[in-house]
Amino acid sequence: MANIISKYKGKIPRPLIEELEKLAKVNKLTDNQIKKALAKLEEKYKYSLIQPGEAIGIVTAESFGEPGTQMTLRTFHFAGVAEMNITLGLPRLIEIFDARKEPSTPVMNIHLNSPYNKNEKHLEKIIARIKEITVKDVLLEISINILRSHIELVPNKSRMKDLGVSEEELTKRIKEDFKTVEIENKDNTYFISFKNKEGTLPSLFILKEKIKAARIKGIKKISEVIPKKENNEIVCIASGSSLKDVYAIEEVNFAKTTSNNLFETANLLGIEAARQLIINEASQVINEQGLDIDIRHIMFISDLMTNKGKVMGITRSGITNEKESVLARASFETPIKHLINASLTGEIDRLSSVVENVMINQPIPVGTGLPGLIAKTKKEKKKK
Repeated sequence: MANIISKYKGKIPRPLIEELEKLAKVNKLTDNQIKKALAKLEEKYKYSLIQPGEAIGIVTAESFGEPGTQMTLRTFHFAGVAEMNITLGLPRLIEIFDARKEPSTPVMNIHLNSPYNKNEKHLEKIIARIKEITVKDVLLEISINILRSHIELVPNKSRMKDLGVSEEELTKRIKEDFKTVEIENKDNTYFISFKNKEGTLPSLFILKEKIKAARIKGIKKISEVIPKKENNEIVCIASGSSLKDVYAIEEVNFAKTTSNNLFETANLLGIEAARQLIINEASQVINEQGLDIDIRHIMFISDLMTNKGKVMGITRSGITNEKESVLARASFETPIKHLINASLTGEIDRLSSVVENVMINQPIPVGTGLPGLIAKTKKEKKKK
């Protein structure tokens, strides 16, 4: 089998040959059957290759543009929990291709190491370490005493025990976050007032809301964590994104945990991880809508967005701004700005792409317009 396969090395990509080798061993193919399979694979591979001069940019744009008009503008949420809304459909696709710095609904899929991914016993403690626990989550009551100009706070001790929060942690957090206040504890009630005793009623109301929002423990901006079963494993879906802090938790499986934030992924895991995230997120949105777009179109766009080593959106400040042609840049947005800047610096347009040739009404370098024809004339024989 090795001799037969060696003839096709260089003609067919290595991953395809390796996959065929595995399948040949599983199905116990004969040498003659392997030859036929390799010949068919080579034929299919050659057929899948892009022809020179094919307008792949336009084909890709049309492949997204046409189904994009049929997408809904809906958002999907988990189990009626308002905090877990996830943007889908056209708004999410626009977010991905515009390369927004922050997604409108950041979400992490947190996978756990064994044995935590099978046993629910440890789940509550792990979630308590991930989810942001604020003072509001451990309160029984909070009110303002107008006569004495202080805030009265009654903690919920059973809730604190469930979340693993001690009273020392609660008071320490309030003292660290609010340097101008002092705290007294009497009969399970905390009295919080300004040190100078000159707190006005509006300032007490502001302080009360700030105290409620103060973070005691957990990861900042992770407002909700919902566990679910996925392929017989427990996976946590977190509303909010902070990969760096999640990776620091030893029970978390670093290799499988992902975020839908492109820039966070690129900064922590590199540009190839961001490229794969664009492919995964765009494919998920398209599949959710029941649409069918060739994966190669999605791969092409993700390559275009990441081939400079950074994530660039399909916007006037992103990919369009990188174009060499002045006319191509001007055709997208703010044409006068591009034309004036080009004329001031004396830029030359080589007219090597599609858009600029359409603008000046000459054949585009695509398909039959790609090669140039030169006629060779015979020289006349000199008359004797």
